[in-house]
Amino acid sequence: MFTKAGSRNHGYTTGITACVPPAADQWVLLAYRLKREPSTPRIALWRKLKRLGVAQLLDGLVALPLDSRNREQLEWIADEVVELGGEASVWIAAPGGAAQARALAATLQAAVAEEYRAVIDQAHAAAAMPGGRQRRTLARLRRELGGFGAATTFRRMSASWPSGP
Repeated sequence: MFTKAGSRNHGYTTGITACVPPAADQWVLLAYRLKREPSTPRIALWRKLKRLGVAQLLDGLVALPLDSRNREQLEWIADEVVELGGEASVWIAAPGGAAQARALAATLQAAVAEEYRAVIDQAHAAAAMPGGRQRRTLARLRRELGGFGAATTFRRMSASWPSGP
């Protein structure tokens, strides 16, 4: 392979970086810590994370399937945590084995089921409401259904999760 007139690079490729998609079993993790008081920033942070559909692994450690969107979202949140005086770091990781991957998938499945259960309960309650209030509630529930973070994450990634023992 020749790079300049008469020079040889002995088969090495220079100046090219491969764009390799992430492995299906990789996750982006956010490790964070915020002061307990005042509680408002912690609550706002948790609501943002919940809208994204994170799986909470431990206190202060959440995970999303690795893709560019999820990574960017968690990096933005990490920046916000630091601006609020906390500590945060973003990590890329893979479960140690198939059992851990299934457990993480089950955590996300449970989050999706909980979101849908809450909407179903609210829809049943709306059935007993007067006309105008019922319509407003059902319209809000339709919007919420369209924006489920965990459900969106689950649908996008569930095909790549390992199955079986």
